Amino acid sequence: MKYSGYAYIYTIGCQMNVYDSEKLALILDSHGYEKTEDMDKADIVVCNTCSIRHKAEEKAFSFLGRFARIKKKKPHLITVMAGCVAQQEGEKAFARVPHLDVVLGTQAFSRFGGIIDAVKSGKQKVVDIEDSSMIYEALPDTSCFDENKSSKFVTIMQGCDNFCTYCVVPYVRGRERSRSPESIVKEITWLAAAGVKEITLLGQNVNSYGQKEDQISFPQLLAEVNEIKGIYRIRFATSHPKDLSNDLIYAIRDLDKVCNHLHLPIQSGSNKILKKMNRGYTREKYMDRILSLKKECPDIALSTDIIVGFPYETREDFNDTMNLLREIQFDSIFAFAYSDRSSAPAAKFPQQIAEAKKRERLNHLLELQEYYTEKKNKEQVGKILDVLVEGKSGKKRDGFDYAANNMEQMKGRTESNKIVHFPSRDTVIGDMIKIKIENAYLHSLWGHPLGV
Repeated sequence: MKYSGYAYIYTIGCQMNVYDSEKLALILDSHGYEKTEDMDKADIVVCNTCSIRHKAEEKAFSFLGRFARIKKKKPHLITVMAGCVAQQEGEKAFARVPHLDVVLGTQAFSRFGGIIDAVKSGKQKVVDIEDSSMIYEALPDTSCFDENKSSKFVTIMQGCDNFCTYCVVPYVRGRERSRSPESIVKEITWLAAAGVKEITLLGQNVNSYGQKEDQISFPQLLAEVNEIKGIYRIRFATSHPKDLSNDLIYAIRDLDKVCNHLHLPIQSGSNKILKKMNRGYTREKYMDRILSLKKECPDIALSTDIIVGFPYETREDFNDTMNLLREIQFDSIFAFAYSDRSSAPAAKFPQQIAEAKKRERLNHLLELQEYYTEKKNKEQVGKILDVLVEGKSGKKRDGFDYAANNMEQMKGRTESNKIVHFPSRDTVIGDMIKIKIENAYLHSLWGHPLGV
């Protein structure tokens, strides 16, 4: 049924949630709800939630809590909790947010339209956290694009079968299942025709894409996407170290559109902690994969995830992680203090680490990584790099008079996933330009386009 109104979508969490929010926007649009960035105009508010850490979960409840007062003035307003926290909490969400109308689980997107109809017809407190063997699929729409139209996410699989002891994904997103390669290629072909230049393929473990369905392998999927006209770059996340095959390494090396960058989460440098995490590989196995990568792709940029303060972690275990950072010298890391998730097995582990100790270790880790990140960035100075333009930049650097040169500052990204700020008169989002890097900072590079 078609309605008339505005929808506001608030997204918390990972890249997959960003993609899912675009799908929710499509469903709402098909029911007559136009997407708005003005929360006060909204007739339906959706909070797409993340439960990977306690802070993200609390952020969702805090956001939805704001609408108790608004709903008294605007009784027709529909409030929706979607995503991982919704899947995890179910009916319990209403106890914390009594004015909430809908709890929409991660596998209920295909039923969202019917739920809207039910609420509009007067049904109250709707919960849908039922499993589904299908992944909701719909071609994107340009109305869902944000300012950065040059780069988009495409989910190729959902769920996970790995059951790492700190992680709730198998419980809130279900077991692993892959989309068909035909539907993925169709979606990316549509995105390319709409002007998208870079796509990031998403999955909890892209390396195991298609295995359960007896489809083509992930390297074979990359080869098919590599043939799509209009796409300049292909990225993917996340790769699980235990499933990183030589074929994938060769695909990174040989396929011209696949970026020379890999995000490969290690989580810990200690074999004892990796076993407690149920990661399925050792430090030595991880190092073997890194050496194979560097042999075939000598200039590859590497990033990783690290959890500090996991239960049972001793100072020795933490030092193993610090030494791993020194040995590999990642371009960047995403590091977090361990956060208990009630439905994850690690929450029941007895030897929990004190919060103060977690923070101390995390600070030491980040301080060491900052040295390597800045070092890697400084190695780019003097080089001429291909940069995909993403939009305007608010970070002005000293020493350049933009007004006098009739320029504005723009930003883009290199193949190795480094942000570059640069002055420009006429570049637009989606342009691929060559920039000579003149300065390096901790979180970005600065340079001039050739010929400017």
